[in-house]
Amino acid sequence: MPKYLVMVMDDIAKIKIAKDTSFALLLEGQRRGYRLRYLNEDQLFLNGAVACTQMRSLQVQDDPNQWFELGEEETRPLGADDLVMMRADPPVDAGYLYATYLLERAERAGARVVNRPRALRDCNEKLAIAHFPDLIPDTLVTSLAERIRSFVKERGKAVLKPLDGMGGRGIFLASAADPNLNVIIETLTSNGSQLAMAQQFLPGIADGDKRVLMVHGQPVPWMLARIPGSQDFRGNLARGGRGEGRPIGKAERKIAAAVGPFLVENGVEFAGLDVIGDRLTEINVTSPTCVRELDQQFETNIAGTLFDALEA
Repeated sequence: MPKYLVMVMDDIAKIKIAKDTSFALLLEGQRRGYRLRYLNEDQLFLNGAVACTQMRSLQVQDDPNQWFELGEEETRPLGADDLVMMRADPPVDAGYLYATYLLERAERAGARVVNRPRALRDCNEKLAIAHFPDLIPDTLVTSLAERIRSFVKERGKAVLKPLDGMGGRGIFLASAADPNLNVIIETLTSNGSQLAMAQQFLPGIADGDKRVLMVHGQPVPWMLARIPGSQDFRGNLARGGRGEGRPIGKAERKIAAAVGPFLVENGVEFAGLDVIGDRLTEINVTSPTCVRELDQQFETNIAGTLFDALEA
């Protein structure tokens, strides 16, 4: 069993521990006796063919005033003693992709990397839903403005979004009569030079954008419905949405049963499915969240469930 939990994440000093899933994983790893190591993705490097990292030892505690303490710096190769969790937030840009190539070298040296580096590259969080055409809303991915305008016109309303965002950033609700529609399309496609996604607007968003967490292909029995605030159509908690915990229902179980084998086959041990009504809208594999909120509402230990699966 690995001795170290190596957490690749964004600046730990800036997280909100009441909502941060990476922090929940660090707490659980520390409780189980792993030696914690912390780094940002740009602290990975390749020495010849060997993936190495410049990292700091770390201790964490569930205290909103002082939740972490960094120790000595350590520079070494990654290998069989390491459980590496790649939890850096999108965008999945060039720096992120290069980090996955380095982590793949670490994987070949015996490190356990969660989620698998190849999956982080191949399973784009917006595009991966195309593997499940019967479960998704009407969806278009294109860089051509006229195709997007036609899509919006045919459906009356559509949600337009970039392919590499998170937390509701850069997402628009547009109608054919919207005087800003052309500007929205130009912005998202960078004047026709990059792909963007258009999805049928789902009125079920009023009941919440439901996050279903998946551990080794199985759904956590509870989900977080992120309900939009009065000033926004987006349910994202970062955009003013309200989180309401619920038991997962029949529609969510059906989606989870279809997606679960795909996740396991691709080495995705921990994922978050976004479901509106009975439609799958995204598959989050980079840094799925909502663990802390569900644990607080239902006295669960979802991080523990993940570690149990990894250690099994």
